[in-house]
Amino acid sequence: MRPFRSPVSLVVLTAALPVLVAAETTKGLPSSPPAPATFMTLFDFSGSAAEPGWTAVNDGVMGGVSRGGAKLVDGSLHFRGILSLDNNGGFSSIRSGGPIRDLSAAQVIVLRVKGDGRRYRLQLATDAQYRRSRISYQAEFPTQVGTWLEVRVPLATLVPMFRGQTLSGPKLDRARIEEVGVSLADGNPGAFALEIDWIKAE
Repeated sequence: MRPFRSPVSLVVLTAALPVLVAAETTKGLPSSPPAPATFMTLFDFSGSAAEPGWTAVNDGVMGGVSRGGAKLVDGSLHFRGILSLDNNGGFSSIRSGGPIRDLSAAQVIVLRVKGDGRRYRLQLATDAQYRRSRISYQAEFPTQVGTWLEVRVPLATLVPMFRGQTLSGPKLDRARIEEVGVSLADGNPGAFALEIDWIKAE
């Protein structure tokens, strides 16, 4: 398949246009308060039996030796492990299935995280496949050492990937999200630690 070309610059330019038009057409009219943001809580890590569990998928599936996994601690999810580049490895991930989620009305995934300064990846998956295996739609987000952050990942920035290879499609079907995940594949071997307080769709 053709390499994916990121549409980010185009999205930024075209997204600004409706804002400018709205400002011109409402000039001189009474202003109204903005509509409140609508959130859908995907995970709050409360320990509820209804909340789906998380499983680890590390580079051992391809011969690597990285280690990582998830553990629920005091109302937050801890993703910890050791990343290794040995045997052509270099990734660790945690994933959660559960019911199919309709995020067609959402624009952004928001995560409250405390990390180690490394750049992690949000991963979403549908039933879309490539070579009879599931495609993962991914985008990076930053962390700061020991500091809680609310990171916002626009759904429009997620790109389809398969085993580290960027694909040209298909487009993410936001109405049929079957899996949510977080991964690390920054090319830097060593210990890592990420704490997640909650994940929401906005």
